[in-house]
Amino acid sequence: MSKPAPVRVLVADDQAMVREGIASLIGLEPGIEVIGTARDGREAVELAVATTPDVVLMDVRMPVLNGLVAAAELRESLPSCRVIMLTTFNDEEYVLDAARAGTSGYLLKDLPSKELAQAIRLAHAGVHQHHPTAVRHLVAALDRAGPTPHSGDRPDLTEREFDVLRLIAEGNTNRQIAARLHLSVGTVKNYVSNILSRLGLRDRMQAALYARDNGLA
Repeated sequence: MSKPAPVRVLVADDQAMVREGIASLIGLEPGIEVIGTARDGREAVELAVATTPDVVLMDVRMPVLNGLVAAAELRESLPSCRVIMLTTFNDEEYVLDAARAGTSGYLLKDLPSKELAQAIRLAHAGVHQHHPTAVRHLVAALDRAGPTPHSGDRPDLTEREFDVLRLIAEGNTNRQIAARLHLSVGTVKNYVSNILSRLGLRDRMQAALYARDNGLA
């Protein structure tokens, strides 16, 4: 069996040390190939169009063209390319703008390199990854917007799965959920997988929004 092609990644950050550091670290991870770096949003868009990466790691604040506008442009010009916002800023406004731009994740730069690499692989596979704070910001914004209509049907979940779903909606990580419910992290991962499968959801973000929209959180 032939070896799967590596996920081709472009790193965009205006700070040279940060940009090169991220590129070097994730380039060491299996199944990932860094094909280039960009120092601003405009350069990121132009380089992405020229090289067609699978995933772009994009900082939020950059000169010439900020990362949010660049992400929206890439959504239009390269719809198959996944954009993950990788930043030090977890402001609600940035999180909401990133969601509107159609990004595939919102992560903070303190993420360990192996977790970042896994987020890249998952984004390439169509699974969104968000920092817990980003999830809370989005859920809070929806709460302020008021409830949306729903069928009122109770989803086919066990009581324990309902507990996990509610904690996801609060923005808890698997490790935090495991501690709250006195379960192993592996067991929580299985519950999350079952919840997504039974509800036909793509990722934790959709699960959090589903819980809110259906009065489960």
